[in-house]
Amino acid sequence: MPEFVLEIGFEEMPARFLKVLTLDFKSNLSRNLDAQMLDCEKILALSTPRRLCACVYGLERVQRQKKEIIFGPPVSIGLDQDSNPTRAGLGFARSQQVDVKELIVRETEKGSYLALQKTVGGRNSEHILPEICVNAVKDLGFPKKMRWSGSFTFGRPIRWILALMDEQVIDFQVSDVRSSFLTYGHRVLGPGPFKISRASEYLEVIQEQGKVVLDSTTRREFIQSELKRLAASIQGLIIANDVLVQENVNLTEYPKPILGRFDSIYLELPREVLLTSMQTHQKSFGLNDEQGKILPYFVAIINNNPDDPALIRKGWERVLKARLEDARFFWEADKAASLDEWREKLEKVVFLAPLGSMAEKARRLERISGYLCDHLHVVEKKDVQTAALICKADLVSEMVGEFPDLQGIMGGIYAAHAGYNDNIARAVYEHYLPLGPESTPPKTSEGAIVSLADKADNLAGCFGLDMLPSGASDPYALRRQALGMIRIILEHELRINLKDLFSFACKTYIEVEWKQDPEQALEKLLQFFAARLKAYWQSRGFDSKLVEAIIQSGFLDILSAEHRLFALRDFSLHHEFEAAVLTFKRVDNIIRKQAGDAGVVLSEDYDPSMLQEEHELRLDRAIKEIMSDWDMLWKREEFQVLFAKLHALRPYVDGFFDHVMVMCDDVKLRQNRINMLNFLAKKFEKLADFSALQV
Repeated sequence: MPEFVLEIGFEEMPARFLKVLTLDFKSNLSRNLDAQMLDCEKILALSTPRRLCACVYGLERVQRQKKEIIFGPPVSIGLDQDSNPTRAGLGFARSQQVDVKELIVRETEKGSYLALQKTVGGRNSEHILPEICVNAVKDLGFPKKMRWSGSFTFGRPIRWILALMDEQVIDFQVSDVRSSFLTYGHRVLGPGPFKISRASEYLEVIQEQGKVVLDSTTRREFIQSELKRLAASIQGLIIANDVLVQENVNLTEYPKPILGRFDSIYLELPREVLLTSMQTHQKSFGLNDEQGKILPYFVAIINNNPDDPALIRKGWERVLKARLEDARFFWEADKAASLDEWREKLEKVVFLAPLGSMAEKARRLERISGYLCDHLHVVEKKDVQTAALICKADLVSEMVGEFPDLQGIMGGIYAAHAGYNDNIARAVYEHYLPLGPESTPPKTSEGAIVSLADKADNLAGCFGLDMLPSGASDPYALRRQALGMIRIILEHELRINLKDLFSFACKTYIEVEWKQDPEQALEKLLQFFAARLKAYWQSRGFDSKLVEAIIQSGFLDILSAEHRLFALRDFSLHHEFEAAVLTFKRVDNIIRKQAGDAGVVLSEDYDPSMLQEEHELRLDRAIKEIMSDWDMLWKREEFQVLFAKLHALRPYVDGFFDHVMVMCDDVKLRQNRINMLNFLAKKFEKLADFSALQV
């Protein structure tokens, strides 16, 4: 069976694109092959910064064949009274490129139709692959695209395309690049071009002659092995950073770790400054000794195998020294300044133009943090408010001006240096956390509260100005900040009413001209937050229907809502779950119809003395027995027990519906029966919105 190889060569692709791009390339190719009924045994997708390639093994030479029925016009339109084809019938045959005699009559639920039984497939794979390849490439998605030729867009300019099925070139064109049997290797070690005579030779040629390590797993294992070996050579340990490892994997086609060093004088700099200089700016790895103290060494990953590694090492050391020398100058300058001076400078630093200065923001954070402390009672209020007031001061420091990634972090370090206690310094240090889905939330309660205040202030301000995220556009990272608040609340098990918090945050803005009504802005913000909460729970594996049922029943206390979600998930695993849902949806539907459509004023109180029939009396007794401790259990958040009570109540509710006429002629009796159901509905709707549980 044939082997097919497709390689797309391009200018260096950003490292962050490659992982998803490789998966998408394989998925696109597989989907298009399947759509064209071309079977294969396996697809291997590989990537480097300069290429995407897919090796298709065991490809069928011809498409699968299948018979299908193609329907045309109804017989009443396609044939006349003498069963001769009309213009419509002739047109259908012509469109299918067959003689009208080949048409048949098929009976359907909608009547008799002219039809054609047709065998499709059976084409040779070399005739189908060009279209498959073009679609597989054009369907690739990128966070950002470039246009360099006509209207075609791609992550980076395409430079060559290799497409071979055994010895045969599969001819097609993407933009202004036509496929061929040529490939290119490493820019320095094996530039090429290389002619590939047969698809099965591709991997050997590109790796042996082109000096390209195609498999990202192989590159990763080599980098990790060399990091460990080089660290051991100086009795050190690599400072673990899996994200940095993967970034270097996706930056290199032939990785080569080299060990460098810097002057010990720079060890007086904070650890965070040293690691930012090495990891963020140089994509290099720092090293610790066995006690966790940073060593004056680093490991850089180069994309080459130089004859003179010492020369390359000196270049890396020279660049790092320049950065560290700058950092040392900033460190000394910042230590000579004071946080009070910086806070005064914040008066002239704009937060968001209509929302005032960073100094005003800091004063708002002081108030919001105090509000949270008053409601949570988990930390020393004075420490938290002090941290909130100084947390933005480092924005005007020399160090953060040069290393913006260290904002907050340097603030915490400077606060400790200025004599503030550890609670305050840690809160400042952590108040930007979490920075993303892979980042951890603040570890301290003080840091968690200041971070919540900061994010609540940002969200309230942006929604008040109608600066809402749209599609992929989120310039103020509001989605990330909402997610951060969710994670902090759940991680620290904080009891917060979101509506009250955001309402208070809005009120801390003084003399701001909002672009929309504050109540409308608050409503939009809560809807936005509900969407982020739904996405968060779904990302953790919760069924979307269960999530929707919990959110619709109330999510303002996120911690309580998550406890209900866990209980609802357990409830959904019960063998009578569907029956229970249908029963209580029926209760919900009656209440909604009466309160909504009929405009009946409902009450949660009903008169037991008015109950007449056996099954409504049984339901009343069940309510009194089964739900007697409902409020106590709700207060203790024993939601599993509350959901279990629904199973116990269900037979009595079913009996009530089966034997009692709810909508009877007696107005008072009807109202009493509806109120009894409303009593149940009001209890149930706090647990979950059963109307959202489609079963």
